Amino acid sequence: MKIGIAADHAGFEQKEALVAQLRQEGHEVEDYGALQYDAADDYPDIVVPLAQAVAQGTVDKGIAVCGSGVGVSIAANKISGVRAALITESYSAHQGVEHDDMNLLCLGARVIGPLLLWELVQTFLKATYKGEERFQRRLDKVIALERRGTGTSED
Repeated sequence: MKIGIAADHAGFEQKEALVAQLRQEGHEVEDYGALQYDAADDYPDIVVPLAQAVAQGTVDKGIAVCGSGVGVSIAANKISGVRAALITESYSAHQGVEHDDMNLLCLGARVIGPLLLWELVQTFLKATYKGEERFQRRLDKVIALERRGTGTSED
């Protein structure tokens, strides 16, 4: 599987460890940065290229890491075609893929440890979208919202 990964300064160390673990497991990994530690970097600059790669199908799935996971989740979801979520436990790591076709996993390096980070990554990568009628119906509604634009009543 081709995995895209990105992290800002707060997730840099954990991203580097995940890249090594993913490659050891036989995955092809595309690192979208940060490529070196920079305490002044900004998560939107780091996660947008990853999110675009996920949306374009350049990578099969994406992983983004920042301090809490919130920032990368918010920024990634601004890219059409991305379904990113902050995940902190195993159930949602697979359920988000199986039911909602989540394609970008967001993690908080400052709030969960390296063993749980790795468990969540493995769970996310092993999960597949079930595509049952009820899941597809809901996903189609989400995609329609995305296509409408802002989602405001003026649209």
